[in-house]
Amino acid sequence: MYENNYPNKRYKHTLAFLEKVAPPPATILDLGVKNPFTEIMKNAGYQVNNTKGEDLDIDFSGVQNTNAKVVTAFEIFEHLVAPFNVLKEIKANHLVASIPLNLWFAKAYKSKTDQWDRHYHEFEDWQFDWLLEKAGWKIKASEKWTNPVNKFGIRPLLRKFTPRYYIVYAEKTRS
Repeated sequence: MYENNYPNKRYKHTLAFLEKVAPPPATILDLGVKNPFTEIMKNAGYQVNNTKGEDLDIDFSGVQNTNAKVVTAFEIFEHLVAPFNVLKEIKANHLVASIPLNLWFAKAYKSKTDQWDRHYHEFEDWQFDWLLEKAGWKIKASEKWTNPVNKFGIRPLLRKFTPRYYIVYAEKTRS
């Protein structure tokens, strides 16, 4: 079903982690608009709704007005100016979130054509952990994985053993 390339490798790792910490048929609110991974989750037996494209730095209604048991946020928080705010407003008690890690040998991503497709943050794992803890979440499980590319050079070599993605499962510690 999945090949060992981007984004399939990321999808494979993400789904395996999700199934381990929140098995189907969990009810999920996935932050961000419907995307290819939404369909992967549905095909795996999850009941998935997505936010509607609202600016999650300002509009928290999607995370406040849901009956979902789990909120997922896959490569979303780096696109927000202040992810702390939406993290505090999440109604569900379970969170599965992944982020691209800050790589010392690569600059932060910024699209030249899409104003929404840019990274305000590329976290180190400990920074993301602190953000979650400050927003009232306790990390129960986490994993990292690499994203090698089939190119020659120093950066492609570094990508073979430097983790690129970080995923966590966290539970709410306070309301």
